[in-house]
Amino acid sequence: MPVDISSFYNVVLGYEPYPYQARLACSLWPDMLDVPTGLGKTAAIYLAWQFKRASGDDATPLRLVWCLPMRVLVEQTAELIRQWTVRLKEAGLIQEAPSVHVLMGGHIEQDWDSVPDRDMVVIGTQDQLLSRALNRGYSMGRFRWPMDFAFLNSDCLWVFDEVQLMGPALGTSAQLEAFRHRFGTAFPCRSLWCSATLRPEWLRTVDFAPRLSSLVTASLQEDDLAYARVRQRTHSRKALVPLAPKSLVKAVVEHHSPGTLTLVIRNTVKEAVATYKEVVKKAKGVPAVLLHSRFRPQERKEILSRALSVPGEKGLILVTTQVVEAGVDISASALFTDLAPWSSLVQRFGRCNRAGELDNARIFWLNEVPSEKKALPYTVEELTASFEILKELQDGGPAFLPRPDSRAEEYPIPRTRDILELFDTTPDLAGADIDISRFIRDGNEADVQVFWRDWEGDRPPADTKDAVREELCTVPLGEIAGWLKDRRELWFWDHLEEDWRRVRRAVPGAVYLIHANRGGYDCAYGWDASSRKRVEPVACSAKSEPQSMSGDPASKAEWQTLEDHARRTREELERLFITVGLGTFAEARDDMKEAAFLHDWGKAHEVFQLACADAESSRLWAKAPRMTSYARKGFRHELASALALLASGHSDLTAYLAAAHHGKIRLSLRAMPGEDVPEGRRFARGIWEGDALPETLGKDSVELSLACMELGDSELGASWTERVAGLLEKWGPFRLAMMEALIRTADWRASAHPQGGDHA
Repeated sequence: MPVDISSFYNVVLGYEPYPYQARLACSLWPDMLDVPTGLGKTAAIYLAWQFKRASGDDATPLRLVWCLPMRVLVEQTAELIRQWTVRLKEAGLIQEAPSVHVLMGGHIEQDWDSVPDRDMVVIGTQDQLLSRALNRGYSMGRFRWPMDFAFLNSDCLWVFDEVQLMGPALGTSAQLEAFRHRFGTAFPCRSLWCSATLRPEWLRTVDFAPRLSSLVTASLQEDDLAYARVRQRTHSRKALVPLAPKSLVKAVVEHHSPGTLTLVIRNTVKEAVATYKEVVKKAKGVPAVLLHSRFRPQERKEILSRALSVPGEKGLILVTTQVVEAGVDISASALFTDLAPWSSLVQRFGRCNRAGELDNARIFWLNEVPSEKKALPYTVEELTASFEILKELQDGGPAFLPRPDSRAEEYPIPRTRDILELFDTTPDLAGADIDISRFIRDGNEADVQVFWRDWEGDRPPADTKDAVREELCTVPLGEIAGWLKDRRELWFWDHLEEDWRRVRRAVPGAVYLIHANRGGYDCAYGWDASSRKRVEPVACSAKSEPQSMSGDPASKAEWQTLEDHARRTREELERLFITVGLGTFAEARDDMKEAAFLHDWGKAHEVFQLACADAESSRLWAKAPRMTSYARKGFRHELASALALLASGHSDLTAYLAAAHHGKIRLSLRAMPGEDVPEGRRFARGIWEGDALPETLGKDSVELSLACMELGDSELGASWTERVAGLLEKWGPFRLAMMEALIRTADWRASAHPQGGDHA
């Protein structure tokens, strides 16, 4: 157990904490953290969380969820936290190192949601994290959505970093916090909003507004400013110099000093690419790199490594976009920037003479307010306001800059009806889902992910592996629309048809496949729709199967009988109750244990048993190493389990948890396209009215009825929809999802251990 927070800082950073950092670690968590850029905010939050967890502080959640507005910030933050964690572990200040997971589109390095009972740090972009918190996770298999929804809305400390860049996501973050208070969570969950330009009124939403007056803000105090290293940063000198836009590249070349970093920040990727190309031509012999958010991780990692390294003898010119406004720990001797909203300029200025060690640092700002079209992604009004402020300033040091007084822009926010509708993850008959992009990014900023592969023939083969994170490139939705307009091919995985289909209309957050010979990317410039050159696919060692309605890769296992798997799953759930806790659903414990034991009751169905290849027929099997195709298309054993539970008098909660343990049958119960149709009988998901399950798991044989598919009451009572609506009303979406996720985790863990011995 640590003695004090000083030991953490001395081990990790080699110096004592600033007073505000010590207060953060030794006090109750605030709601907002408002400190100038460059004063160690990342270290303050992480070391405070780690110190509190190591000290046994029950009020500090198990998971630290770090939400960043820009992709380029995620990997740097993750790398810092990994390094700091190793130092703490080696020094013996923590017993068990938390795992660190990255969410940036595509598959993450580890299945973080399979270990809900251990300390962890989850770092990602607002797109990836908030889409999961809304139960519509971008760039992931849809059937895993409920898992991430559960674990990101319970036992988490959410850190929203650099809120001035979040756009619609800021209001969404406040609404989610309000919903968690209203509906309740299984375990405590709280939010911390951070920025050097934070204004509490930016969090005003219809459901969060009542809490504004009681929010606690942590900020610098007099004892912080008296600290020499703090004052050196807050009062660092940075001369502000107006510059005509036409003179930008010439000035960059003239004012670059050997051995230093020159930073050029443009407002759009297009402008950054054009500026970079011109700088390379005119700054001969001076190393230059381009950094923006439209690179694949492989190239971006190499570029970021160069940008963060100590400049060589000739120095370095870094041309970039808003991606460096937050979290990127770089310090330039000369900074050139477009006009931007004042809160963004304050962040940009923090990337010049960051530690206050230079006497001649300069910030050049382009002193022309552009037209409405060229002002995008900002407005002329925002840029004009910044222009008027800059005209009156001579120094860009933090202590000399006025605080922003602009109001947060109004964006759509999720309301109560939205969060309840989003709980249902069943797509409509066309395979479409509720669009949440308006709650996460401005309409002009919506993105998709693309990756490149080779294949022969007119279309990708059905066995093409799913994308992994290393090969995904983020592309603006508008540019993908232009790609399609030019009749250039794009493919997506249809989980209903279990095949690749040609894209007709792109949707935010989707993952699309492009043939490597179609072009669209340049390793030096990133995404480039005009490029027709072949794109070399990224060599990835691990590629996963695309998810479908008929399979669940996480549940694959060696031989296990139905009885053995049922027992193991219940035992795993009881272990989770010990390590995770019961939270606020203690009264549901018995129903959850019953669901864990009987979740696979439906596998006793003849259709499932016949699909267990090479199985000894005198025993009922839950797991087999090789499965053949089901005799009925779309067969789902978990529906049979739920119907058997209802028929035998079990609770609605037990039936729901059994139905939902693969994420494929939850609120909606209906037949799917292409199913086999029995004559004159109800049917859904390969289950037919009158099907029977044999005696097993201590239960008598039972005949299955699909009467609950009908609207209103039937001979078996309320409809499935009404039953689940009652569960939602009683437990709320976050607690019900947590129960569902724990059953599923227990099932996965039980599946991971082979039965042993000769299965026959």
